Amino acid sequence: MENCAIILAAGEGKRMKSRGPKVLCQVLFKPMLEWVIDAVEGAHIGNVCVVTGHLHSEVESFLASLAQTKKRLSPFEHVYQAQQKGTGHAVMMAEEFLQRHRGGNVLILNGDAPFLNPETIQAALAEHIEKGQAVTVISAEPRDPFGYGRIVRNPKNGNLLAIVEEKEADEETKKIREINSGAYWFQVDSLLAVLSGIQNNNSTGEYYLPDAIKLLISQSQKAGAYLADDSSVVLGANDRAQLAELNSIAKERVLSRLMADGIDIPCPDGILIGPDVTAGRDTRILPGSILYGNTSVGSGCVIGPNTLLENTTAGNNCILQNVQCRAVTLSDGQSPEPFTTLRA
Repeated sequence: MENCAIILAAGEGKRMKSRGPKVLCQVLFKPMLEWVIDAVEGAHIGNVCVVTGHLHSEVESFLASLAQTKKRLSPFEHVYQAQQKGTGHAVMMAEEFLQRHRGGNVLILNGDAPFLNPETIQAALAEHIEKGQAVTVISAEPRDPFGYGRIVRNPKNGNLLAIVEEKEADEETKKIREINSGAYWFQVDSLLAVLSGIQNNNSTGEYYLPDAIKLLISQSQKAGAYLADDSSVVLGANDRAQLAELNSIAKERVLSRLMADGIDIPCPDGILIGPDVTAGRDTRILPGSILYGNTSVGSGCVIGPNTLLENTTAGNNCILQNVQCRAVTLSDGQSPEPFTTLRA
């Protein structure tokens, strides 16, 4: 049975104060939900179900458009969580999806965590299968673990004993730096066996997915945690300030990748480049340049100052200074006059 994924994307995100769904707020011009979907598909997981809720029709329209853009043979599946009663309740809404994937493994993750990458997803799955675990939590060690659920391991074998939330942790437990990222690999059959047993006997009256892990451990099922190399896999955004932090991290990573590939960025101030943009060696990108979408620039080009490229393909040795190009293709050496706007 093929593996599958459930992406939790129902939250309202009140502190974001957005007219649109929180998961469609953008990091480097790309919705956070699309970052997550790309990571899942990059890990070769083709069966994806998105749990929608707040402004669900907008999320569903986005998924339909994204499926066409990616030329998927089938659309992304989605289920509607009418009332947001916790992560466990969200997964309950996808029970039919899980039933169709019995015998496999399911990745459950949040739709607003853009930095979980395919390599971490695959490595966690490999450990999950190798050790025969009913559940494997993807964990991380941030500099400041405050506010996160701590990973408590068995000191003898390293197995997961519990996830202890900050408000329930004693002083000794709070010293633990390893925390729960909110992403999990479950054996589908094991998850289905305990899903209906999750209770909402708590102060919020919600059903929490980590309670499924408690139930599995109480039944002597094997549980583990895969420690990610990159602590940013836990990062999400609940407000605009946190969203700006994600943009800053993403910007630095994209610029570092491009410079490592031989692109000249002498002054990164005022440059914004989306995560899917590519460029050839010896291309120079100058301040005031914005490149995003499926933009590809050849070798030996000069981009900027003050240039915008959206879904544009530029050949080699193009000079694009003070121009705007949207969904166009430029041949080798093509250099529009400054202050030109080109559209498909």
